[in-house]
Amino acid sequence: MTPYDRPDAPRRRGDVAALGHRLQDLDGASYRSYKGLTGVWSGEDGYDLEIRTVQADPFAPPSRLRVTVPARTAGLPTGLYDGPVRARALAGFLARALRRALEGSTLRVDAGGQEVLDRSAARIRPDGTVVAELSVPLPGRGRRIDGRAAAAAVTVVLPRAVLGALRWETADTAAAQEFVETVEDAGALRDALAGRGLVGFVADGAVLPRLSGVDDRPLAGGVPFVSPPELRVTLDVPHRGTVTGMGVPEGVTLIVGGGYHGKSTLLRALESGVYDHVPGDGREFVVARADTVSVRAEDERSVQRVDVSAFVTGLPSGNPTDDFSTESASGSTSQAAATVEALEAGAGVLLIDEDTAATNAMIRDDRMRALIPAEPLVPFVERVRPLHRGHGVSTVLVMGGSGEYLDRADTVVLLQDYTASEVTGRAREIAGRADEAGDTAFPAFARREFDPRSVDASVRGRRRVTARGRGRLTFGADDIDLSAIAQLADPGQTTGVGCALAALDLRGVTLAQALDRLEEAVRREGPDAITRGAPVDVAVPRRHEVAAALNRLRPARVTHLHRNGQI
Repeated sequence: MTPYDRPDAPRRRGDVAALGHRLQDLDGASYRSYKGLTGVWSGEDGYDLEIRTVQADPFAPPSRLRVTVPARTAGLPTGLYDGPVRARALAGFLARALRRALEGSTLRVDAGGQEVLDRSAARIRPDGTVVAELSVPLPGRGRRIDGRAAAAAVTVVLPRAVLGALRWETADTAAAQEFVETVEDAGALRDALAGRGLVGFVADGAVLPRLSGVDDRPLAGGVPFVSPPELRVTLDVPHRGTVTGMGVPEGVTLIVGGGYHGKSTLLRALESGVYDHVPGDGREFVVARADTVSVRAEDERSVQRVDVSAFVTGLPSGNPTDDFSTESASGSTSQAAATVEALEAGAGVLLIDEDTAATNAMIRDDRMRALIPAEPLVPFVERVRPLHRGHGVSTVLVMGGSGEYLDRADTVVLLQDYTASEVTGRAREIAGRADEAGDTAFPAFARREFDPRSVDASVRGRRRVTARGRGRLTFGADDIDLSAIAQLADPGQTTGVGCALAALDLRGVTLAQALDRLEEAVRREGPDAITRGAPVDVAVPRRHEVAAALNRLRPARVTHLHRNGQI
C-alpha cells in the first residue's frame, strides 16, 4: 500500500506551475501562510511534489518534501532494481546523484556517506517508481514569506535536479551499473563467508586507511592491501568473476604489530565490512559477517540486569554477578556487560582492540595472579577459546602490548609497515605449549525481558527521536550516549536506531525475540517499519545497534531474566 492508497492520503492541489504562482502571491505574507500549501502538486514533466510538513517559523526544523517519479518517467531498467539488494543499491546511486544536482541550493537529501544503506531518503518501488524525501528551510524575511526565493527553490531548482538525476535517460548509466554491481558483488562475498569457514575477507588491492578521523573517504596514497599467501583465498562473485584476498578464518584471530603499522586500521575495516561501500571507497570488497559486533570498554555507562558471571565471579560487596546492575560501570564491568549484550543480540563474531578495551578485562599475568589471588575478574583470554569451541562465536583481536593471547590464537597476522604476514607458527614457538588450564566452559547466561513502558520515546504525547550527530541520540526525555558504538555509520542511522527502538515490540518476549520481530518487519516493509510514516530521514540500523541503544537507555527496566538458555 502506498501513501496515496490510504484514506488519509494528501489531497491534490494542482500543478507545480500553479504552486510557483501561489508562492509569489504569498510574498510578504505571514510565515504561517506556508502551511496552506501542504498537499500534492503535479509536475508537468510527469512527477509529483508533495509538501508534507511546513515549519512553524524560519528557525524551526526544515520543511519536508516528497518527490514521486512514476516508473514511466523514471524509465529504470528492471534488471537494475529487481530484488532488495539491487533496489537498495540503485536507490543509493540515485540519491547521491540528486544530492549532487542540488549542490549550492537549500534543498537537502540524506544520501549518506561511504556506506550504501537502506535509507528512507530514496526508494524504488517494485514497479520502478522512484520516491525521494527532501528537506528545505522555506525562505523568509524575518517572519514574512520570501515568496520569490521559495518559488525558485521548489519550482525551478528542484524540478531541474529531479529530472536530471532521477530519470534513466539523463543519468550516468555506466556509473549506475557499476554502483549496483559493486554492491551486489560485496553482498555475494559476505554471503560466501560462512560456507568457506571465514568470518571476514580483505581483498587484495583494498585501501584501508581513511582520510582522517572525521572524513571516511580513502586516504590518498594509502598502501594497498596484499594478502599473506597462507591466508589467500579466491571467492566468486556475480559480476567481477573472482576476487582474491585474505580470508579471516573462524576461531580466534590475533592481529599483532607495532604502533602505527596498520593493525587497528585493519580491524576498523572489518568493523565497517558489515556494510556495502560505494565504488572508489577502497573497501568495496572488504566484508565481514553480518553478525559481527565490535566490543569496547565504556566507563560510566549504565548496565541493567546483565548476567556477567562469565567474566565476574564475585564482588566484594556480595552483589550478584548473574543479575548485575550499575549506574556507572567501570571499564572492566562495562566490557563484560557489552560482550554478553552482544551475544544476547545474536553476535557470532566479536571484534576487540586493546586500545579501546579494559586491560584487566583482557589479561592477567602470572605475577599479578600471585600478588592478587582472589581477583574476581575472569579475563577474556580464558574465555575466548571456550566461546568458540562451545558456542561457535569467533573473535578477532588487535594486540600489540601483550603476548597472553599467542597460545590461544588459531591464526596470527602480523602488520609491519602496513604489510600483512601470517606468523601463527612463529607465535606458537614463542608462546610454547598452549596453557589452557584456566579455561573453563563459557556458561549460558540469562536472557532479559524489558518493560515496554520504560522504553518511551514520547514527550507530552508526541514522539521525540533526534540524532545529535552520529554518537548521541535524544529519545523521548532522555539522551543516549552512543559514542562507543563503533559500527554506527552516520547520523541517519542513529536516527534509525531511535525510530527502531520506538517501534520495538517488547511485550512478553525476550530482547532477542523482539529484535527478531523487528528484523522481519524491516524485511517486509523497509524503512516504513520503523518510521511509521513520520517525515524523517533514517538509514535502517542493524539489530545490534538497536540493542546497544536500549542497553544504554537509563530509564529502561528489565522485568524478567530467563535462565538456562543457550547462547
